[in-house]
Amino acid sequence: MRPQRVPLLASLVVLLAAACATDHDGAASPPSTAPTPGASTAVTAPATTPPPTDVAPSQTIGDWRVTYGWAVPDAPAQVTHDVRVPVTPAPGEPLPVLVGIQVGDHPAEGFSRITFAFRGPTPGYQIGYVDRVESDGSGTPVDLPGTAFLALRFHPAQGHDSSGRSTVTTPARAIGHPTLRGWAPAGDFEGYLSFGLGLQPPAGSPLPVRLGESTRPDGTHVVSVDVRRG
Repeated sequence: MRPQRVPLLASLVVLLAAACATDHDGAASPPSTAPTPGASTAVTAPATTPPPTDVAPSQTIGDWRVTYGWAVPDAPAQVTHDVRVPVTPAPGEPLPVLVGIQVGDHPAEGFSRITFAFRGPTPGYQIGYVDRVESDGSGTPVDLPGTAFLALRFHPAQGHDSSGRSTVTTPARAIGHPTLRGWAPAGDFEGYLSFGLGLQPPAGSPLPVRLGESTRPDGTHVVSVDVRRG
């Protein structure tokens, strides 16, 4: 009878398997990551995503936060906010409500500013140069001083109360600052609140603008538009 060789062959198989599980420098190979049939596989998204190309990265200066750095918005510069409508249950106001407009000049810093104050969360907004500012819906030209014009739109937002009366008592007016010359309303309809700004650029060149946000102690949210003085 011939001797049994099964134990010897089994030992050789075990040694070969161990050698295959070890790479050339002696480190153990990682286990296979191939998914088991029927098992779920988790996919991890990148930790960060690049900022939108039309909005400069935010910069914090005290309570005031830059949302669009100094630039000429040839295409509309847009800042979005996730506003869930209605912002207050009925009979409260369904949208952020404009409650004030103020204008100021800052010669030492080299710009003029117009601010829009809202009760409720900060709406999204966009601004861009246009050949002329037109009223929403009718398309009627909005009368503005100056030779260059910015169209500004907030959404979702409103500038009226439940009775349809304006919530802003400041009348549209000429401003008379070196380059920021005036403003006027351009629409308040179906959640879109629009304005036009009249500018007087030096030598006809477009002026850079800057956008920012802040929250006042009373909870009012403010959006500012800064225009270079020249």
